Amino acid sequence: MYRYLFFIPLFLLTVSNLQAQENFLDLSGTWRFALDRMDKGIKEKWFYQNLEGNVKLPGSLIEQNIGDDITLETQWTGSIYDSSFYYHPRLEKYRQTDNLKIPFWLSPLKHYVGPAWYQRDFQLSAADLKQHLKLFLEQPHTETMVWVNGHLVGTQNSMVVAHQFELLDLVKAGKNTMTIRVDNRIKEINVGPDSHSLTDHTQGNWNGIIGRIGVEKRSKIHLDDIQLYPDIHQKTAAIRLNVYTNQPKKLRIQYMAESFNTNSTYTTAIHSKLLQIESKTDTVDLELALGEDMLLWDEFNPNLYRATFRLYDGEQLLDERKVTFGMREFKADGRYFYVNGRKTFLRGTCDNAVFPLTGYPDMDVEGWLKIFRKIKSYGLNHVRYHSWCPPEAAFQAADVVGMYLQPEGPSWANHGSSLGQGRPIDRFIYDETNRMAQQYGNYASFCMMAYGNEPRGNQVPYLMAFVNYWKAKDSRRLYTGASVGGSWPVIPNNEFMVRAGARGVDWDRRPQSESDFSDKIAQFEVPFVAHELGQHCVFPNFEEIKKYTGAYRAKNFELFQEDLNDHHMGDQANTFLHASGKLQALAYKHEMERAFRTPNYGGFQLLSLNDYSGQGTALVGLLDAFWEEKGYLTADEFKKACDTTVLLIRAPKFVFDHTEVMRLPVEIAHFGRQELDKQVLHWRLLNTERKAYKEGKITIDRLELGLNQQLGEIDIALDGMETAGEMKLELQLEGTSVRNDWDFYIYPKELPQQTKEVYYATAIDDTVRQVLEQGGKVFLNLAGTITQGKEIVQHFRPVFWNTSWFKMRPPHTLGITLDETHLAFSSFPTQRYSTMQWWDVLHKTQVMHIEDFPAAFRPLVQPIDTWFMNRRLALIFEAEVGNGRILVSSADLSEQTDNLVRRNLYHSLVNYMASSSFQPAHRLELDVIDGLTKKESKLTFDTYTVSSPDELKPNLNEMIQQ
Repeated sequence: MYRYLFFIPLFLLTVSNLQAQENFLDLSGTWRFALDRMDKGIKEKWFYQNLEGNVKLPGSLIEQNIGDDITLETQWTGSIYDSSFYYHPRLEKYRQTDNLKIPFWLSPLKHYVGPAWYQRDFQLSAADLKQHLKLFLEQPHTETMVWVNGHLVGTQNSMVVAHQFELLDLVKAGKNTMTIRVDNRIKEINVGPDSHSLTDHTQGNWNGIIGRIGVEKRSKIHLDDIQLYPDIHQKTAAIRLNVYTNQPKKLRIQYMAESFNTNSTYTTAIHSKLLQIESKTDTVDLELALGEDMLLWDEFNPNLYRATFRLYDGEQLLDERKVTFGMREFKADGRYFYVNGRKTFLRGTCDNAVFPLTGYPDMDVEGWLKIFRKIKSYGLNHVRYHSWCPPEAAFQAADVVGMYLQPEGPSWANHGSSLGQGRPIDRFIYDETNRMAQQYGNYASFCMMAYGNEPRGNQVPYLMAFVNYWKAKDSRRLYTGASVGGSWPVIPNNEFMVRAGARGVDWDRRPQSESDFSDKIAQFEVPFVAHELGQHCVFPNFEEIKKYTGAYRAKNFELFQEDLNDHHMGDQANTFLHASGKLQALAYKHEMERAFRTPNYGGFQLLSLNDYSGQGTALVGLLDAFWEEKGYLTADEFKKACDTTVLLIRAPKFVFDHTEVMRLPVEIAHFGRQELDKQVLHWRLLNTERKAYKEGKITIDRLELGLNQQLGEIDIALDGMETAGEMKLELQLEGTSVRNDWDFYIYPKELPQQTKEVYYATAIDDTVRQVLEQGGKVFLNLAGTITQGKEIVQHFRPVFWNTSWFKMRPPHTLGITLDETHLAFSSFPTQRYSTMQWWDVLHKTQVMHIEDFPAAFRPLVQPIDTWFMNRRLALIFEAEVGNGRILVSSADLSEQTDNLVRRNLYHSLVNYMASSSFQPAHRLELDVIDGLTKKESKLTFDTYTVSSPDELKPNLNEMIQQ
């Protein structure tokens, strides 16, 4: 039968939780408390004592300002590969006690690693003692030991599910005392200090208990583990459940399911079955028929069911459980994913456990709904959890939103840990993933799983066994051994690959959009998902500092901001953010489109949509650590290149001259709800004034689901152009929101003869000095001769991840900024940031380190340095020198160059120099300019560290399997 519902999904998700509260003794509130720095609490039997301190639970010590002050001697949980902070004289002031600013990650209010004791009293009635009582700690961090009334209940260590302790006969009617010891040290089980489940790089190695805390009260005979296995073809769900009982018993189970988060609902028939239970280890197999009107769950229609199970002894109701699930099938067939038989492309991001206010994940559904809706607004349908597993609230929210999740075991078994070498971590991974599957396995969003991230050790046989184990045990999801970089060994029985190697923008050559990743994935016969795609950096947003009002402070941002001020560029911070952000967005667009152009590509996982606050501060996000926009890109702009349907072109280049014809094959990647018939593609090439230079339409008979569907070709003759122009090609499927666009740059091939008024030189010599002394104008091309700044490597693409974690691996810059309205660029159309035509000028071009120039000096074209150095740089600048005026370039610009872009830029600059507008605002001594080719930089980078991160030096010896 059908009924119309007016309830919102969040309300419906909480119904069963509210019912459960009736049988739940809530222990949240004020607890007695003590730190155990000397680890003597067990020996001194603190569980018999009355602890004297106070603390709030749920919560962590950090957010309550409990622990030790941050010092240079703080023993962090996490690797540091750039030790320059501890030694470089420039950073000495940030090492002072009253001004300590750590650059590697966010700074907690306090720091404590070790045992901490939590204690409180609670009341039980005589009636309570007739029930089965279990202590429920939703998420402690990490190892717990529990005593009740001085008696040890047990020890648990899980980073992925609740710790639950049966209280049995240790409690009494009246007052009871609960004592919990929480230990967040890495001990015998070492998941790896950089694992996102505990590292200070991300959420932090906090101590505490979060989520629900209390005593569950249930019947002595009750339902235990319940797992549902959907079969969308048979329209049934197989059920496997356990009944908790300590004696043989004849019981009756009654069960049914009802959809709940759509406008109309469907209720199944009520099923009933007699059970003969011999022991609590007995497994009962049942079947639930969903009927012909069964609703499916996916990203487009996240329809959910709630199954209700009632356990009876005769007519007495012993227990009731409600389980949420979705009818879906997530499979791999060949090189593609299929959801309910529909071909699917994974557009994902990594969630790196960054929680800047609390340091721990949100335990409420509402917080996760906000995150997933933001992710989905950017066209994404998938989230990978890098070496950690989110709490149950995340799965509940993902089910409602329609998001495909890949939680992982809580391990990055590297940097001091390894797999397959007989260490406790080997068993722990199996235990943890089993706990994940048991606790969260019914959630439709739990579609994929991996051991964790980039391991070391005898990993191939270990991970092969891991994948085989899970393939045989639970078919509700797909399995891969590990999410890895491109140098890691292939696990041959993976059901899908999450690997690097097929990613990048291919900007070591002139930008184009013809290439794809076909040759990089040819060896794989299962779906390939790009590991950590993107990682293009942006300059810090210092306005973000004021958002850190919780357990953490952005001392790293404060350091970068002060250092920028010290280098006389504090007033340019927002300019650098916007300019570098536009280049970052351009890089993400072109990398994602390259993925969409690749035949048989399965998907990608960004690292990440939001910033990663650790590993040297990796500002790779288009959103900040709070999942909020930074001001240079909207979700709608991003979705042009990342959505269910993406329009694409294969352009041989983005710079043309007036004599050429633009021939652009058009194709589409379509992974929408369904195939489409009779579509019309409208295209327009807009000129500088954004009026149509040429336009047309392409009729499309049918759009199937998949990649590489050819729509036709656009041919545009450019002979109607007379001057240089920035043009935009727009594509749109009429009647839809599907659109995309690209900027092209058109230049005259032939240019007028240059004026003789400007003297051209490649070095400062007597003639240059004479021209300037006589009030003349000099164009000084210093390309290839720069010494002051020669160590700074500029590419067109921005910094990868960050220069601290990767020990100043090139590139070092984040694009350029300039005043696009300046008359120097009057015949060289440009924005105020790096755009495609600048590749010919910038790529592997020297920059000038103008550290000796006056503090207020600003160049015409200014490269943006890595925020770890904040060096004041120039590519092109102008100045008054003596009685004359000079324009200096470290880019190779001249009349004779064959490069179309550089010749047109030179032409524009010289025309400006020849005009009366050439009136530089700054005066320089010629010797200061000459120093750029004679002196070396005073400010240079030194890591003071021998070691490198494993991404830079994979240990091949460990990868050779025995």
